[in-house]
Amino acid sequence: MAKARTLESDELQTVLDYIATTKHAARDRCALLVSHLSGMRIGEISSLTIADVQDGAGKVRSQVYLTPEKTKGKHARTVFINTRLQAEIAEYLKTLNITNKAYALFYTQKNPKRGFTANTMASHIKNIYLKSGNFGCSSHTGRRTFATQIAARGVSVRVLMRILGHRNLSSVMEYVDFSEFMLRNAVELA
Repeated sequence: MAKARTLESDELQTVLDYIATTKHAARDRCALLVSHLSGMRIGEISSLTIADVQDGAGKVRSQVYLTPEKTKGKHARTVFINTRLQAEIAEYLKTLNITNKAYALFYTQKNPKRGFTANTMASHIKNIYLKSGNFGCSSHTGRRTFATQIAARGVSVRVLMRILGHRNLSSVMEYVDFSEFMLRNAVELA
């Protein structure tokens, strides 16, 4: 199976521009950016509740605790939320008419309480990429793009491993695309 393609910033902007024209623009923009700005898996994203991302005072959390039931490997982990993503989530939360924080963060019309399943969200995100003209992308594109961008900035692979919630270094390396820019910068360090 081919790896999901990673996106450059202009390609991501094309996807966001397309999303802005759709019916559920706020929801879809936020879901996509959670993937691109936190590196969370699509199953983790689909399992999020409002309470996971918003504290009792209504402020977006700077970290999200994922219980074992919400992770692929059944190992609890903490996901750190950068300030850009905090702002995106805050804007999205303003659009919701839901007061029960146990409800899914990313609602569906069919089931707003439970929201998307991992499979339906994966299919939905892939469809967004296709309709925006970004072929070769999947629900893993955001996570791979996130990992590649962090690696390009010289962050230790061990730190990246923890951020992605992996337990093996070899797993992390499957996520990183090495560009000519990264290779050129690396040899300039010598």
